[in-house]
Amino acid sequence: MSCHPGAARTAKLSAPNLVVPAISGGRHRRDARLFLLALFLCCSLWFQSCGVQGPPQPPRVERPEPVKDLAVSQVGRTLRFTFALPQLTTDSERLTKPIEVRISRVVHPSGQNAVASPAEELWKVLQPDDVQRYARDGRLVYPVALSDQEFRQWRGATFRFSVSTLTRGFRHRPVESTPSNAVTATLLGVSGPVENLRVIPGENALDLTWSPPQRGANEAEAPEPSAYRIYRSQTGEPGSYELLGETASVSYADPDFEFDRPLFYKVRAVFRENGQVAESEDSLVVPITPHDIYPPAVPRGLSGIYTGEGVELIWAADVEADLAGYNVYRREGNGSFQKINPELLITQVFRDSSTQAGRSYFYRVTASDLTGNESSPSEEFSIETRYPELPAPDSAAASYIRKLNAIIDKVLRGNLLGRSLP
Repeated sequence: MSCHPGAARTAKLSAPNLVVPAISGGRHRRDARLFLLALFLCCSLWFQSCGVQGPPQPPRVERPEPVKDLAVSQVGRTLRFTFALPQLTTDSERLTKPIEVRISRVVHPSGQNAVASPAEELWKVLQPDDVQRYARDGRLVYPVALSDQEFRQWRGATFRFSVSTLTRGFRHRPVESTPSNAVTATLLGVSGPVENLRVIPGENALDLTWSPPQRGANEAEAPEPSAYRIYRSQTGEPGSYELLGETASVSYADPDFEFDRPLFYKVRAVFRENGQVAESEDSLVVPITPHDIYPPAVPRGLSGIYTGEGVELIWAADVEADLAGYNVYRREGNGSFQKINPELLITQVFRDSSTQAGRSYFYRVTASDLTGNESSPSEEFSIETRYPELPAPDSAAASYIRKLNAIIDKVLRGNLLGRSLP
Protein backbone atom coordinates (compact mmCIF):
# COMPACT_ATOMS: atom_id res chain seq x y z
CA MET A 1 0.00 0.00 0.00
CA SER A 2 1.45 3.43 -1.03
CA CYS A 3 1.44 6.48 1.21
CA HIS A 4 -0.13 9.78 0.28
CA PRO A 5 2.43 12.60 -0.19
CA GLY A 6 0.86 14.56 2.64
CA ALA A 7 0.91 11.63 5.03
CA ALA A 8 3.33 11.54 7.94
CA ARG A 9 6.65 9.88 7.22
CA THR A 10 9.66 9.19 9.40
CA ALA A 11 12.87 11.19 9.12
CA LYS A 12 16.00 9.70 10.75
CA LEU A 13 18.94 11.74 11.91
CA SER A 14 22.51 10.64 12.36
CA ALA A 15 22.23 10.88 16.17
CA PRO A 16 21.79 7.32 17.51
CA ASN A 17 18.21 6.26 18.21
CA LEU A 18 16.88 9.82 17.58
CA VAL A 19 13.71 9.58 15.48
CA VAL A 20 11.22 12.40 14.91
CA PRO A 21 8.12 12.66 12.67
CA ALA A 22 8.53 14.69 9.47
CA ILE A 23 6.26 17.64 8.90
CA SER A 24 4.67 18.37 5.54
CA GLY A 25 5.19 21.66 3.88
CA GLY A 26 8.44 23.33 2.79
CA ARG A 27 8.75 26.00 5.43
CA HIS A 28 7.66 23.61 8.13
CA ARG A 29 10.24 21.02 7.04
CA ARG A 30 12.99 23.66 7.11
CA ASP A 31 12.02 24.78 10.64
CA ALA A 32 11.99 21.17 11.83
CA ARG A 33 15.46 20.55 10.43
CA LEU A 34 16.84 23.63 12.20
CA PHE A 35 15.23 22.57 15.46
CA LEU A 36 16.64 19.06 15.21
CA LEU A 37 20.08 20.38 14.32
CA ALA A 38 20.13 22.63 17.35
CA LEU A 39 18.92 19.75 19.54
CA PHE A 40 21.64 17.48 18.17
CA LEU A 41 24.37 20.04 18.85
CA CYS A 42 23.18 20.56 22.43
CA CYS A 43 23.13 16.83 23.10
CA SER A 44 26.60 16.40 21.62
CA LEU A 45 28.05 19.15 23.78
CA TRP A 46 26.38 17.71 26.89
CA PHE A 47 27.76 14.22 26.27
CA GLN A 48 31.22 15.59 25.61
CA SER A 49 31.24 17.74 28.77
CA CYS A 50 30.49 14.69 30.97
CA GLY A 51 33.80 13.07 30.15
CA VAL A 52 36.02 16.16 30.24
CA GLN A 53 38.36 16.70 33.25
CA GLY A 54 40.22 19.82 34.26
CA PRO A 55 43.98 20.12 33.97
CA PRO A 56 45.90 17.83 36.35
CA GLN A 57 46.74 19.40 39.74
CA PRO A 58 50.08 18.80 41.46
CA PRO A 59 49.90 16.96 44.84
CA ARG A 60 49.55 19.24 47.86
CA VAL A 61 52.85 19.98 49.63
CA GLU A 62 52.42 19.71 53.43
CA ARG A 63 55.42 21.32 55.05
CA PRO A 64 54.82 21.38 58.85
CA GLU A 65 55.16 24.65 60.67
CA PRO A 66 58.26 24.68 62.93
CA VAL A 67 58.19 23.60 66.57
CA LYS A 68 58.52 26.60 68.89
CA ASP A 69 58.35 25.18 72.44
CA LEU A 70 60.95 22.41 72.62
CA ALA A 71 61.98 21.65 76.22
CA VAL A 72 64.47 19.09 77.54
CA SER A 73 64.65 17.84 81.13
CA GLN A 74 66.89 15.30 82.87
CA VAL A 75 65.36 12.62 85.12
CA GLY A 76 68.05 10.24 86.33
CA ARG A 77 69.90 8.99 83.27
CA THR A 78 67.00 9.88 80.97
CA LEU A 79 66.60 12.99 78.81
CA ARG A 80 62.95 13.84 78.18
CA PHE A 81 61.98 15.86 75.11
CA THR A 82 58.59 17.60 75.13
CA PHE A 83 56.93 19.91 72.61
CA ALA A 84 53.58 20.55 70.94
CA LEU A 85 53.17 18.57 67.74
CA PRO A 86 52.51 20.82 64.72
CA GLN A 87 48.90 20.86 63.54
CA LEU A 88 49.25 23.24 60.57
CA THR A 89 51.40 23.59 57.48
CA THR A 90 53.49 26.63 56.66
CA ASP A 91 50.61 27.87 54.47
CA SER A 92 48.22 27.66 57.47
CA GLU A 93 46.39 24.59 56.17
CA ARG A 94 45.54 21.61 58.35
CA LEU A 95 48.14 18.82 58.35
CA THR A 96 46.62 15.59 57.01
CA LYS A 97 49.71 13.42 56.56
CA PRO A 98 51.52 11.57 59.34
CA ILE A 99 54.67 13.30 60.55
CA GLU A 100 58.13 12.11 61.46
CA VAL A 101 60.39 13.72 64.06
CA ARG A 102 64.14 14.24 63.84
CA ILE A 103 66.22 15.20 66.88
CA SER A 104 69.58 16.82 66.22
CA ARG A 105 72.30 17.64 68.75
CA VAL A 106 75.62 19.36 69.22
CA VAL A 107 77.84 18.10 72.07
CA HIS A 108 80.41 20.15 73.96
CA PRO A 109 82.37 17.82 76.24
CA SER A 110 83.02 19.00 79.78
CA GLY A 111 85.72 21.69 79.84
CA GLN A 112 85.63 22.29 76.06
CA ASN A 113 85.28 25.86 74.78
CA ALA A 114 81.75 26.16 73.48
CA VAL A 115 82.83 28.78 70.94
CA ALA A 116 84.52 26.10 68.84
CA SER A 117 81.17 24.51 68.07
CA PRO A 118 81.22 21.10 66.38
CA ALA A 119 78.83 20.32 63.58
CA GLU A 120 75.24 19.46 64.38
CA GLU A 121 74.44 15.78 63.93
CA LEU A 122 71.18 13.90 63.49
CA TRP A 123 70.71 11.88 66.68
CA LYS A 124 67.24 10.31 66.81
CA VAL A 125 64.52 9.66 64.22
CA LEU A 126 60.92 8.92 65.21
CA GLN A 127 58.69 7.29 62.62
CA PRO A 128 54.94 8.08 62.55
CA ASP A 129 54.18 5.02 64.71
CA ASP A 130 56.69 6.23 67.33
CA VAL A 131 55.18 9.72 67.28
CA GLN A 132 51.73 8.28 67.89
CA ARG A 133 53.06 6.11 70.72
CA TYR A 134 54.59 9.02 72.66
CA ALA A 135 51.92 11.64 71.90
CA ARG A 136 49.79 12.84 74.82
CA ASP A 137 47.07 15.43 74.32
CA GLY A 138 48.75 16.92 71.27
CA ARG A 139 52.23 16.96 72.83
CA LEU A 140 55.17 14.65 72.30
CA VAL A 141 56.83 13.34 75.47
CA TYR A 142 59.82 11.30 74.31
CA PRO A 143 62.34 9.81 76.78
CA VAL A 144 65.88 8.90 75.74
CA ALA A 145 67.56 6.66 78.32
CA LEU A 146 71.37 6.84 78.40
CA SER A 147 73.37 3.73 79.13
CA ASP A 148 75.81 3.63 82.07
CA GLN A 149 78.69 4.09 79.65
CA GLU A 150 77.03 7.08 77.92
CA PHE A 151 76.20 8.67 81.26
CA ARG A 152 79.79 8.36 82.52
CA GLN A 153 81.17 9.57 79.18
CA TRP A 154 78.95 12.64 78.84
CA ARG A 155 78.51 13.62 82.49
CA GLY A 156 79.23 17.35 82.68
CA ALA A 157 78.90 17.77 78.89
CA THR A 158 76.69 20.49 77.43
CA PHE A 159 74.22 19.60 74.69
CA ARG A 160 72.35 21.81 72.25
CA PHE A 161 69.22 20.16 70.88
CA SER A 162 66.76 21.05 68.14
CA VAL A 163 64.01 19.14 66.40
CA SER A 164 62.37 19.22 63.01
CA THR A 165 59.28 17.47 61.69
CA LEU A 166 58.52 16.27 58.20
CA THR A 167 55.90 14.67 55.99
CA ARG A 168 56.37 12.57 52.88
CA GLY A 169 55.42 14.08 49.53
CA PHE A 170 55.60 12.96 45.87
CA ARG A 171 57.48 9.66 45.53
CA HIS A 172 57.98 9.58 49.32
CA ARG A 173 60.28 12.60 49.25
CA PRO A 174 60.63 14.31 52.66
CA VAL A 175 59.04 17.72 53.15
CA GLU A 176 60.83 18.98 56.26
CA SER A 177 60.08 21.92 58.56
CA THR A 178 62.67 24.44 59.60
CA PRO A 179 64.49 23.65 62.88
CA SER A 180 62.80 24.34 66.21
CA ASN A 181 64.03 26.60 68.96
CA ALA A 182 67.41 25.41 70.29
CA VAL A 183 67.66 24.11 73.87
CA THR A 184 70.90 23.85 75.85
CA ALA A 185 71.24 21.30 78.65
CA THR A 186 74.16 20.12 80.77
CA LEU A 187 74.16 16.49 81.87
CA LEU A 188 74.37 16.64 85.68
CA GLY A 189 75.39 14.02 88.18
CA VAL A 190 72.28 12.83 90.02
CA SER A 191 71.46 10.32 92.70
CA GLY A 192 69.44 7.16 92.57
CA PRO A 193 65.79 7.27 93.57
CA VAL A 194 64.49 8.52 96.91
CA GLU A 195 63.90 5.64 99.35
CA ASN A 196 61.39 4.63 102.04
CA LEU A 197 58.57 6.92 100.96
CA ARG A 198 55.66 6.76 103.42
CA VAL A 199 52.29 8.52 103.44
CA ILE A 200 50.69 8.85 106.88
CA PRO A 201 47.03 9.88 106.95
CA GLY A 202 45.88 12.58 109.35
CA GLU A 203 42.69 14.46 110.03
CA ASN A 204 43.81 17.66 108.32
CA ALA A 205 46.69 16.57 106.06
CA LEU A 206 48.50 13.59 104.55
CA ASP A 207 52.07 13.58 105.90
CA LEU A 208 54.80 12.31 103.53
CA THR A 209 58.24 11.24 104.78
CA TRP A 210 61.19 9.63 102.96
CA SER A 211 64.91 8.87 103.22
CA PRO A 212 67.58 10.66 101.16
CA PRO A 213 69.03 8.62 98.27
CA GLN A 214 72.04 6.52 99.27
CA ARG A 215 73.72 6.05 95.89
CA GLY A 216 74.36 7.84 92.63
CA ALA A 217 72.63 7.16 89.33
CA ASN A 218 75.67 5.21 88.07
CA GLU A 219 76.39 3.46 91.40
CA ALA A 220 78.79 6.23 92.44
CA GLU A 221 78.55 8.20 95.66
CA ALA A 222 75.24 10.05 95.78
CA PRO A 223 75.50 13.86 95.37
CA GLU A 224 73.65 15.99 97.89
CA PRO A 225 70.16 16.99 96.67
CA SER A 226 69.26 20.67 96.85
CA ALA A 227 65.53 19.90 97.25
CA TYR A 228 62.82 17.31 96.68
CA ARG A 229 59.78 17.45 94.40
CA ILE A 230 56.52 15.75 95.26
CA TYR A 231 54.29 14.45 92.48
CA ARG A 232 50.67 13.34 92.87
CA SER A 233 48.11 11.55 90.71
CA GLN A 234 44.45 10.66 91.19
CA THR A 235 44.68 7.58 88.95
CA GLY A 236 48.28 6.36 89.10
CA GLU A 237 48.40 6.16 85.30
CA PRO A 238 51.67 7.10 83.53
CA GLY A 239 51.62 10.74 82.48
CA SER A 240 48.93 11.65 85.03
CA TYR A 241 51.28 12.85 87.80
CA GLU A 242 51.40 16.57 88.50
CA LEU A 243 53.96 18.52 90.50
CA LEU A 244 52.46 19.12 93.94
CA GLY A 245 55.27 21.02 95.63
CA GLU A 246 58.98 21.30 96.43
CA THR A 247 60.71 21.19 99.79
CA ALA A 248 64.26 21.19 101.15
CA SER A 249 63.37 18.75 103.97
CA VAL A 250 62.57 15.04 103.84
CA SER A 251 58.90 15.55 104.73
CA TYR A 252 55.87 17.25 103.20
CA ALA A 253 52.26 17.81 104.31
CA ASP A 254 49.46 17.71 101.75
CA PRO A 255 46.28 19.31 103.14
CA ASP A 256 44.44 19.22 99.81
CA PHE A 257 42.73 15.82 99.95
CA GLU A 258 39.33 14.24 100.50
CA PHE A 259 38.45 11.21 102.57
CA ASP A 260 37.69 8.03 100.60
CA ARG A 261 39.35 9.43 97.42
CA PRO A 262 42.44 7.44 96.28
CA LEU A 263 45.72 9.28 95.67
CA PHE A 264 49.15 8.20 94.40
CA TYR A 265 52.44 9.84 95.41
CA LYS A 266 56.05 9.74 94.25
CA VAL A 267 59.11 11.88 95.07
CA ARG A 268 62.24 12.92 93.16
CA ALA A 269 65.45 14.45 94.43
CA VAL A 270 66.42 17.75 92.75
CA PHE A 271 69.94 18.83 91.76
CA ARG A 272 71.03 22.29 90.62
CA GLU A 273 74.33 23.36 89.12
CA ASN A 274 75.22 26.54 87.18
CA GLY A 275 71.60 27.32 86.43
CA GLN A 276 70.83 23.78 85.28
CA VAL A 277 68.26 21.57 87.03
CA ALA A 278 67.99 17.78 87.03
CA GLU A 279 65.91 15.26 88.97
CA SER A 280 66.52 11.75 90.19
CA GLU A 281 64.45 8.84 89.00
CA ASP A 282 61.06 8.27 90.62
CA SER A 283 60.75 6.80 94.06
CA LEU A 284 58.41 3.86 94.49
CA VAL A 285 54.81 4.97 94.09
CA VAL A 286 52.75 4.94 97.30
CA PRO A 287 48.96 4.69 96.91
CA ILE A 288 46.63 5.73 99.71
CA THR A 289 42.89 6.05 100.25
CA PRO A 290 42.40 8.06 103.46
CA HIS A 291 39.35 7.34 105.60
CA ASP A 292 37.70 9.57 108.19
CA ILE A 293 38.35 7.89 111.53
CA TYR A 294 38.68 11.14 113.46
CA PRO A 295 35.93 12.08 115.92
CA PRO A 296 34.82 15.66 116.57
CA ALA A 297 36.11 17.72 119.48
CA VAL A 298 34.77 17.03 122.96
CA PRO A 299 31.76 19.27 123.80
CA ARG A 300 32.47 21.92 126.41
CA GLY A 301 30.51 23.96 128.95
CA LEU A 302 27.83 21.44 129.90
CA SER A 303 25.46 22.84 132.54
CA GLY A 304 21.78 22.65 133.43
CA ILE A 305 18.90 23.53 135.72
CA TYR A 306 15.97 21.65 137.24
CA THR A 307 12.62 23.25 136.43
CA GLY A 308 10.18 20.80 138.03
CA GLU A 309 9.27 19.42 134.59
CA GLY A 310 12.73 18.00 134.04
CA VAL A 311 16.39 18.88 133.77
CA GLU A 312 17.22 21.48 131.12
CA LEU A 313 20.76 20.89 129.73
CA ILE A 314 22.80 23.30 127.61
CA TRP A 315 26.41 23.27 126.28
CA ALA A 316 28.68 25.17 123.89
CA ALA A 317 28.23 24.67 120.13
CA ASP A 318 30.75 22.62 118.15
CA VAL A 319 32.01 24.43 115.02
CA GLU A 320 33.50 21.51 113.04
CA ALA A 321 32.44 21.35 109.39
CA ASP A 322 31.41 17.67 109.43
CA LEU A 323 29.46 17.81 112.70
CA ALA A 324 26.22 15.78 112.57
CA GLY A 325 24.88 16.24 116.10
CA TYR A 326 25.08 15.30 119.80
CA ASN A 327 24.25 12.48 122.20
CA VAL A 328 23.35 12.86 125.90
CA TYR A 329 24.25 10.19 128.48
CA ARG A 330 22.90 9.95 132.05
CA ARG A 331 23.50 7.85 135.15
CA GLU A 332 22.03 7.70 138.66
CA GLY A 333 24.10 7.04 141.76
CA ASN A 334 26.81 4.48 140.99
CA GLY A 335 25.11 3.16 137.86
CA SER A 336 26.54 3.23 134.32
CA PHE A 337 25.87 5.94 131.76
CA GLN A 338 23.05 5.29 129.30
CA LYS A 339 22.13 7.30 126.21
CA ILE A 340 18.79 9.01 126.74
CA ASN A 341 18.15 10.78 123.42
CA PRO A 342 16.39 8.52 120.85
CA GLU A 343 17.76 10.47 117.87
CA LEU A 344 20.86 12.55 117.24
CA LEU A 345 20.39 16.08 118.57
CA ILE A 346 20.96 18.91 116.12
CA THR A 347 20.97 21.63 118.78
CA GLN A 348 23.11 22.02 121.90
CA VAL A 349 20.13 21.90 124.32
CA PHE A 350 18.17 18.98 125.73
CA ARG A 351 15.28 18.56 128.20
CA ASP A 352 15.37 15.35 130.27
CA SER A 353 11.71 14.90 131.24
CA SER A 354 12.18 11.41 132.71
CA THR A 355 13.71 12.62 135.97
CA GLN A 356 12.09 12.27 139.38
CA ALA A 357 12.16 14.79 142.18
CA GLY A 358 14.56 14.31 145.04
CA ARG A 359 17.24 12.38 143.18
CA SER A 360 20.78 13.04 141.92
CA TYR A 361 21.61 12.69 138.23
CA PHE A 362 24.91 12.83 136.33
CA TYR A 363 25.16 13.84 132.66
CA ARG A 364 27.74 13.75 129.87
CA VAL A 365 27.51 14.86 126.20
CA THR A 366 29.33 13.60 123.07
CA ALA A 367 29.53 14.96 119.51
CA SER A 368 29.16 12.83 116.36
CA ASP A 369 30.27 13.59 112.78
CA LEU A 370 28.77 12.70 109.41
CA THR A 371 30.87 9.52 109.19
CA GLY A 372 29.58 8.27 112.53
CA ASN A 373 32.70 8.99 114.57
CA GLU A 374 31.78 9.90 118.16
CA SER A 375 33.87 12.12 120.41
CA SER A 376 34.97 11.38 123.95
CA PRO A 377 32.41 12.44 126.56
CA SER A 378 32.35 15.91 128.02
CA GLU A 379 33.09 16.65 131.62
CA GLU A 380 30.47 15.25 133.94
CA PHE A 381 27.67 17.51 135.17
CA SER A 382 25.68 16.57 138.28
CA ILE A 383 22.38 17.96 139.55
CA GLU A 384 19.83 17.26 142.27
CA THR A 385 16.18 17.37 141.24
CA ARG A 386 14.93 19.64 143.99
CA TYR A 387 13.97 23.25 144.00
CA PRO A 388 16.60 25.51 145.47
CA GLU A 389 15.67 28.21 147.92
CA LEU A 390 14.48 31.10 145.80
CA PRO A 391 16.55 34.25 146.07
CA ALA A 392 15.05 37.61 146.73
CA PRO A 393 13.18 38.88 143.63
CA ASP A 394 15.45 41.89 143.26
CA SER A 395 18.71 39.99 143.80
CA ALA A 396 21.36 39.36 141.15
CA ALA A 397 20.78 35.60 141.40
CA ALA A 398 17.10 36.02 140.61
CA SER A 399 17.92 38.19 137.61
CA TYR A 400 20.38 35.55 136.36
CA ILE A 401 17.76 32.78 136.69
CA ARG A 402 15.19 34.85 134.77
CA LYS A 403 17.67 35.41 131.92
CA LEU A 404 18.63 31.75 131.82
CA ASN A 405 14.98 30.66 131.70
CA ALA A 406 14.34 33.11 128.87
CA ILE A 407 17.23 31.66 126.88
CA ILE A 408 16.02 28.11 127.42
CA ASP A 409 12.48 29.03 126.35
CA LYS A 410 13.77 30.60 123.11
CA VAL A 411 15.86 27.54 122.32
CA LEU A 412 13.00 25.15 122.95
CA ARG A 413 10.76 27.25 120.69
CA GLY A 414 13.18 26.69 117.81
CA ASN A 415 15.62 29.61 118.05
CA LEU A 416 18.83 27.57 117.75
CA LEU A 417 22.02 28.59 119.51
CA GLY A 418 25.21 28.85 117.54
CA ARG A 419 25.41 27.95 113.86
CA SER A 420 22.84 25.91 112.01
CA LEU A 421 23.68 22.25 111.65
CA PRO A 422 22.97 20.06 108.64
